[in-house]
Amino acid sequence: MGEVDPAFIQHPEHRPKLSVPKAEGIPLIDLSPLNSSDNISDPKAIGGVVREIGNACKEWGFFQVINHGVLLDKRKKIEDAARKFFAQPLEEKRKITRDEKSLFGYYDTEHTKNVRDWKEVFDFAVEDPMLMPASLDPEDKEETKWTNQWPEYPQELRVASEEYTEEVEKLALKLMGLIALSLGVPADRFNSYFKDQTSFIRLNYYPPCPSPQLALGVGRHKDSGALTVLAQDEVGGLEVKRKRDGEWIQVKPTPNAYIINVGDIIQVWSNDRYESVEHRVLVNSERGRFSIPYFVNPAHYTLVKPLEELTHEQEDPAKYKPYSWGKFLSHRKLSNFKKHNAENIQLYHFRVSE
Repeated sequence: MGEVDPAFIQHPEHRPKLSVPKAEGIPLIDLSPLNSSDNISDPKAIGGVVREIGNACKEWGFFQVINHGVLLDKRKKIEDAARKFFAQPLEEKRKITRDEKSLFGYYDTEHTKNVRDWKEVFDFAVEDPMLMPASLDPEDKEETKWTNQWPEYPQELRVASEEYTEEVEKLALKLMGLIALSLGVPADRFNSYFKDQTSFIRLNYYPPCPSPQLALGVGRHKDSGALTVLAQDEVGGLEVKRKRDGEWIQVKPTPNAYIINVGDIIQVWSNDRYESVEHRVLVNSERGRFSIPYFVNPAHYTLVKPLEELTHEQEDPAKYKPYSWGKFLSHRKLSNFKKHNAENIQLYHFRVSE
């Protein structure tokens, strides 16, 4: 591929600067105080971690964690299987293409902000089958089941994915507990929302790009779910928009760390104490990049609204109108199949006007 198809080309103001500062600033948080047991009930041991997480969520919306308890061999197995899957010819991968009927599987024509992303993805649900609304109609209470589809090759992808999911799910729930504590609510405050979770994992492959100054692996966006737990390889390319000055800062890969970011749902639950931050992915001309985000999402029937404990009618009224998570997610997922002239559904559509 010597030329880049115009569908991938970013508008000049959104094209990447290829020499941006690497962020030493994104907080690196050591979770080893939690590893003595699975629970997070000892307030003294974890007080420091809770404070660090609260500060990172406020200042950056992003942080990295080390000594997180995820078994590295499980991560390596899913990474190896993902590399084998993406190395296949296109016609093999397209046998399990996701479409409007089956929303999990392979896909290579995703758009962000109506510009095509320079990437290939494979998605699978954490809970299979995954309960979702049957339609976008707000009055329709019917449910449907979205199911995973797995490739014939590599055979080990399914088992590697399921074993990895178990590991990273423990970390995700631990982090949700720490974030709850940092907001001053009980550690289990969010647990009930995840009974029929709509969380999913994505395997991303960003092939080498002949014109990395024109395209992006993923265009600028915020994550619409609760939390994202990202494993990335050593190639790097993730950029975060720094809150204090709007500069794009590149996140330097830390071996075996996870990159965590707050999504729109935590922004709403926290009533804007924590903010979902824009990020994007650069590509390069020499090396492909792999990453594995786990998108932590509540049950589809969750009505997303600020937590009552964090709002006060006079002093701190709710900044968002309640919205149905399942309808929002369906709208987002289905919109991937067409390039719209209008903007996709966004969090700010639910903001209460001041």
